[in-house]
Amino acid sequence: MDLKDRKPNEKNISKNKHFIYSLDFAITGLKTAFKDERNFRFHCFALVVVCVLGIVMRLSIIEWIWILLSATLVIVMELVNTSLENLVDMITNYHFHPLGKKVKDMGAGLVLVQAIFALIVGLLIFVPKFYEWIVK
Repeated sequence: MDLKDRKPNEKNISKNKHFIYSLDFAITGLKTAFKDERNFRFHCFALVVVCVLGIVMRLSIIEWIWILLSATLVIVMELVNTSLENLVDMITNYHFHPLGKKVKDMGAGLVLVQAIFALIVGLLIFVPKFYEWIVK
């Protein structure tokens, strides 16, 4: 059955024509990731901790930009990885497939590379501030 053959009053079956519907789907996706994905919750928690630390350490605007950019990209990569994993599971019907494993491993690699970058950015920004705070 094609989308054009369905009744217009059926929900969630055609292209979103209103921004509010798209926003609702996006928020639902974030809620689902937060509820279902342990690593997503961990990264969100880490972002909150880093933000509190940034307020305490009085980060400059440029430091905030780097911290928020790198942390947000970790969360984005986690969402991409989760999407890839779900897509592979759907296509393979939860059966092992070597190509599915490759896709899942590379998705996990996305998150790892970005998390390492975020860690380096965090260390470059916070270590000197901690040192300054301890020496005072």
